[in-house]
Amino acid sequence: MENSIYWHAVYTKPRWEKKVAALLEARGIEYYCPLNKVTKQWSDRKKTVLEPLFKSYVFVKVAEDKKWELLNISGIINYVTWLGKPAKIKDSEIATIRKFLKEFPSVEVVEGPLEINSKVKVKQGALMNYHGILLQLSGNRASVKIESMGLQLITLIDKNNLEKVSAEKI
Repeated sequence: MENSIYWHAVYTKPRWEKKVAALLEARGIEYYCPLNKVTKQWSDRKKTVLEPLFKSYVFVKVAEDKKWELLNISGIINYVTWLGKPAKIKDSEIATIRKFLKEFPSVEVVEGPLEINSKVKVKQGALMNYHGILLQLSGNRASVKIESMGLQLITLIDKNNLEKVSAEKI
C-alpha cells in the first residue's frame, strides 16, 4: 500500500499553476493542470490565452512514499486535505474533467452564492482555513461567527475571502 500511486490536488501560490506544472514536468512527475481558453480584452486588442480552470490548484499523481517531497517544489503550498490527510482523487474524476474540457471549449468554474447561515471557510489572512457561519452580508463585507477555544468570535471579513463549504467538511 505504501507504493500505491494516487491523484492528489496541491494548493499553489496565486497565479503559479502553470509554473508549478512546468516544475513538476521537469522532475518527471505526472500532473494535470486543466487549462481553459479565455479571450481577454485590453484597450487596444483582444487575445485568447490559456488560463487554469481551477485557480491555485494542480493535480499530481504520485506514489504515497514520495508525496511529501512535492512540498519542496517552489510554488506548492500544501495538499488539499480531507480529514487531516491529503485527499485522494479517483482516476475516473480526472478522466471526467479531461473529457468535459475536450467536449466543451469554454468552461467556467463558479462557486455557489454565499447565503446567510451557510457554513464558510476563510481563504486567506490571519484566519485562513478557519470555518464559521455566515451571519450577515453588507456590500463586500461579511459578518462571520467563528468558534475557537470554546469562544465565539464574530468578525467582518471581505466576502471575496470566503468560500462556501458543505456541512460534511466541517
